[in-house]
Amino acid sequence: MRYEVDFLVVGSGIAGLSFALKVAPYGKVCVLSKGEAAEGSTRYAQGGIAAVMYDSDSFDKHIQDTLIAGDGICDREVVEMTIREAPARIKELVQYGVNFDKSVAGDRFDLHREGGHSEFRILHHKDNTGAEIERGLLEAVHNHPNIELKENQFAIDIITQHHLGQRVTKHTPDIECYGVYALDCRTNVIDTYLAKVTLLATGGMGNVYTTTTTPIVSTGDGVAMVHRARGVLSDLEFMQFHPTSLYNPAEKPAFLITEAMRGAGAILKDFKGNEFMHKYDKRLSLAPRDIVARAIDNEMKIAGVDHLYLDARGIDKNELINGFPTIYAKCLELGINITKDMIPIRPAAHYQCGGIKVDRNGESSIHHLYAAGECSCTGLHGGNRLASNSLLEAVVYAHNAAQSAIERVKTRTICNQVPDWNADGMVLNEEMVLITQTKRELQELMWNYVGIVRSDLRLQRAFDRLNLIFRETEDLYNRSVLTEELSELRNLIACSYLIIKMARNRRQNVGLHYSIDLVGENNERPTK
Repeated sequence: MRYEVDFLVVGSGIAGLSFALKVAPYGKVCVLSKGEAAEGSTRYAQGGIAAVMYDSDSFDKHIQDTLIAGDGICDREVVEMTIREAPARIKELVQYGVNFDKSVAGDRFDLHREGGHSEFRILHHKDNTGAEIERGLLEAVHNHPNIELKENQFAIDIITQHHLGQRVTKHTPDIECYGVYALDCRTNVIDTYLAKVTLLATGGMGNVYTTTTTPIVSTGDGVAMVHRARGVLSDLEFMQFHPTSLYNPAEKPAFLITEAMRGAGAILKDFKGNEFMHKYDKRLSLAPRDIVARAIDNEMKIAGVDHLYLDARGIDKNELINGFPTIYAKCLELGINITKDMIPIRPAAHYQCGGIKVDRNGESSIHHLYAAGECSCTGLHGGNRLASNSLLEAVVYAHNAAQSAIERVKTRTICNQVPDWNADGMVLNEEMVLITQTKRELQELMWNYVGIVRSDLRLQRAFDRLNLIFRETEDLYNRSVLTEELSELRNLIACSYLIIKMARNRRQNVGLHYSIDLVGENNERPTK
């Protein structure tokens, strides 16, 4: 099937839905969701969205906190723009029907504080903020007559001049996007979606790693598509590992224990129940995530254990249960009463700080292709994202992209010369074990060699082994009918390659990139 729209949105999280709602009055909008519309990273965001709302805080403080967390390599102008726009974007979310917790009196937002923040500025809805935002936006999208939301549609490739028979390389000027090819996961047919403007809001790539808090749909699809289309990508060596996921090896994705719990007074403790963060940072359990994750990783390796603890027993019982009901209920399912027991935790891959390089309007190096949310690289996060800045970035850049795209569609036409997907000569591969085993091998490889702490040798070994995995998978791809599983594997391999390549090129320990071979050059504490 061929479809033509003014605005095509790939992804149904906070970025994609916000963009769709803003452009809908100006043309026909189609939103493609890889699985169920609500099943994305937005839904799993517990902590909240950071914004300066009252005089007790200031833009300058939030800007400074962001720059410090980013370890000196944020784009300062982007940081200032994003943070100063925050109150207006929060107001819009409320207008869409999103509910944030209020004070007892009901006249002010109840604000949390998280690691790296100097003030209480995290708007939240209990400990399931992302789910509430997703609910509000989805309801608004369903009620808009100009928006069509299609579930179980997996975007395979961006359509460019390459599909018109032209040779496209990374040096080709003026690469253009005409839409995407997408696999209908219910029929296994690849459809052609043509659009005047396309927005990628495909989320992260957490499933590159064995242990991740991200949903199973987070396989780096947007980044991999732009890589194949020869677009510009940046900063993918900066993968953020959340310090505290619930230790439960049988469960994937790993259940997140929000940083807000540490903001409320929970304390990190070692396997023997002793505090340890004083050895690593004066901010203790509220240090930025890269520092806390490395500290936990180091303590686990020193003790030879596979998890540590988060002790929330010092928080008032009612505050703990009412403020973190999702975490309380989840732990209780596993026999852990967080009012009496310490919570077993370990780091998990959580957020990709780099991605598709975009300008202030959210436009990529490929003309008429925008990106927003976790799949994009705006310059806001630098070497390490400040807690709860991700949802903020998503709504700010969805807004900016929408303003630009609304103007763009006025002068754009659909490219009707695009051919449909050609699957002639392909056979259905019935050996799923080839895909599942390779995926497992890839995730273990990345976790062991390209994780929280790296080295030149680990990166070289990862690169060499990935080369073999890539060749085997491409051989399978070139003779098989394309399936969701095979496409996801190719995307994970592409993302792994980009992480390793950029990590090898980064010859300085900064932010989330930490190599034991670079410690002496930066006079940093060795962490093996």
